[in-house]
Amino acid sequence: MLTVNGLSKNYRKTVALDDVSFELPTGTTMAVLGPSGSGKSTLLRVIAGLEEPDRGRVMWEHADLAGVAAHERRFGLMFQDYALFPHRDVAGNVGFGLRMAGWSTGDIGNRVREVLEIVGLAGFEGRSITELSGGEAQRVALARTVAPAPRLVMLDEPLGSLDRSLREQLVVELGQIFERLESTVLYVTHDQEEAFTIADRVAVMRDGSLVQDATPEDLWQAPADIFVSDFLGFTNRFSAVAGDGRVDLGWIAVPGDYPPGPCQVVLRPDALVIDPDGPVSAVVSGSVFRGDHYVARVDTDSGVSLMVTAPARLHSGEALRLRLDPAGVLVLPQPQ
Repeated sequence: MLTVNGLSKNYRKTVALDDVSFELPTGTTMAVLGPSGSGKSTLLRVIAGLEEPDRGRVMWEHADLAGVAAHERRFGLMFQDYALFPHRDVAGNVGFGLRMAGWSTGDIGNRVREVLEIVGLAGFEGRSITELSGGEAQRVALARTVAPAPRLVMLDEPLGSLDRSLREQLVVELGQIFERLESTVLYVTHDQEEAFTIADRVAVMRDGSLVQDATPEDLWQAPADIFVSDFLGFTNRFSAVAGDGRVDLGWIAVPGDYPPGPCQVVLRPDALVIDPDGPVSAVVSGSVFRGDHYVARVDTDSGVSLMVTAPARLHSGEALRLRLDPAGVLVLPQPQ
């Protein structure tokens, strides 16, 4: 188990990590999610031993790793650019770390074949790096990372340089590979769909701080604050005041036992339901195709603009009625 306790790291006046703490059980995949500059990569570098923290501890199975060199931690780290050796073939790249560790030639060959089969590249041993596609190069880099059987695998935006369709394919395959290897994984990304697909848990970071650590399902159902809900793309957000057993949005009131006072109300995409008998009247102002559904902007009679999910295209000027599903309503504290 990886334990991170109170990690802090500053670069002059820039706070890169601010009292970050979490535990990652063995065999679990955690996605570290956040915008650029939130501290994700710094966190990986400190855990890997490439950077020294100003404060805090990194422990593995309760053993403090302070003073343990990066190459002695038995952690594997894969960067976005892969850093493959163009003058070596696939087998030479995958087996590089094993040779540095003193493995015998026969054992190296067996392990290289084993991990190439796991990542879907059986028979690629003699292939030149320059002949590989982007997805194949990504798999070779992963095979090189996992070949020495690291007790922790860390990946920093590993799919960031690939096109979206290939990323969507490979992120599913990565999850299957991690399950097959029974790996403990820290996976840095800024893409929420990637995080939700691959991770057992998601840690959301902002300005060097860990804002929320939850399962993908819990994160979606109950974001901790407005930053998290905004980052997840919940665009329907309103300032409101809760009290008297409800929260009043002006155009509709939502019953519930909410703490009284100013708040922010966020509507998840499933909160607004198109219903011919719904109490809210609206007119469509435009729609966007999202592959398996449409997202439409609608304007209510009271002048409020909403984003609504629909199974079919809604045309501009089309009138419709909406109802609000209370299960999709999030009442969050007013930002300080």
